[in-house]
Amino acid sequence: MPARLPDQKAVEVSGVKVLVLGAGVVGVTSAWYLAEAGHEVTVVDRQPIAGFETSFANGGQISVSHAEPWANPGAPLKILRWLGREDAPLLFRPRLSMRQWGWGLRFLYECLPGRTRRNTLEILKLAWFSRNELQALRDRTGIRYEHSELGILHLHTDVRELDAAGARIALMRSHGFEMQLKTPQQCVEIEPALKDSRVFLAGGTYSPHDESGDAHLFSRRLEELCRRVDVVFLFQTTVQRLLQEGGRVTGVRVRHVEGSEQVLRADAYLVCLGSYTPFLVKPLGVRVPVYPVKGYSVTIPIRNFEAAPHVCLTDDGAKLAISRLGDRLRAAGTAELNAYDTSINSVRCNAILRRAEQLFPDAADYWRAQPWAGLRPATPSNVPVVGRTRVSNLFLNTGHGTLGWTMACGSGNAIASIISGKQPPVDFAFADA
Repeated sequence: MPARLPDQKAVEVSGVKVLVLGAGVVGVTSAWYLAEAGHEVTVVDRQPIAGFETSFANGGQISVSHAEPWANPGAPLKILRWLGREDAPLLFRPRLSMRQWGWGLRFLYECLPGRTRRNTLEILKLAWFSRNELQALRDRTGIRYEHSELGILHLHTDVRELDAAGARIALMRSHGFEMQLKTPQQCVEIEPALKDSRVFLAGGTYSPHDESGDAHLFSRRLEELCRRVDVVFLFQTTVQRLLQEGGRVTGVRVRHVEGSEQVLRADAYLVCLGSYTPFLVKPLGVRVPVYPVKGYSVTIPIRNFEAAPHVCLTDDGAKLAISRLGDRLRAAGTAELNAYDTSINSVRCNAILRRAEQLFPDAADYWRAQPWAGLRPATPSNVPVVGRTRVSNLFLNTGHGTLGWTMACGSGNAIASIISGKQPPVDFAFADA
């Protein structure tokens, strides 16, 4: 499980060969910061382009304000209340799987108030650092990805949930992050498109420094920047297994799209394979508490730009994120524990679509919506696994859950520091798995 890095003096290294396994938003940002640190970097991914799996059509939010994990004191009762509902925000499909049940039991433990507070603060620290790193990267490179800097408005449709939000606001403010409680009228002032909403609004919270943007587009454009600094990308190349000898990884056996196999070798190996990470590292005795939690989204072409939202939104009642990405609306959310199934459940996608139309009835051509589903790599605590392993040259950057886009730059910067033998520039519970 995650543990703080020791305060011992680090031995700095530079110019080593690093193999990054995975080209989602986390893998690509890791590659970027590793290259900036002076390393020779190669990225391997089974897809034909960067950001083509979980990073492809997520909710788009850079949401430091969403530091409170799924595992919180109110979660168990909600899950019980949602049992049997196919369109429930969180759907648990029991399987004869020790991994699923073990993850679920640990999730319940993380719902204890003390654990929730500890996990919230860890997520907050990394997410805030990451948001700042993203801004610095944007200023430094000029990268553009249909981003918005208008903040995130968190809508509450339940008065009790709105009252409970006060405690979260106090916690965030006590650690220097600005959040504001808003009346229904103030919510409409922040996002005028809500004036036509058919959803009851109890109030909201507003985080003016949060952002949004297209994670897939960011991944593709950062890949282009990486190539300019000599990062090599091997796409349509499937990672099969890690080779180990003498307590070190000696290579990675891969299969190329045409069927040929090859062993790739490097000095250090970084696994950013999301939900598939546990399978790769388990034979080496490394246990990673990551399980896939499927999320859904619909991407809808905007028809009436005046009736469409400009501010990024979170709908607390439906557990949805709604982002404007250029001339499209992206509505994403829900959580489904259903192993590695990536099929699209039309009931769940239609529920997302209905809610988006209720909020913004005249904004878009909802009949042209494009559904999508992806597997979020989640730990029971929602705290990602970033750091070293017991295998001396094997490192991890995974388990970000719904906050992979939010934490990508921060965890990428941090893991580059760790691989370089430096102390990361953020106080976080880095892994020593």
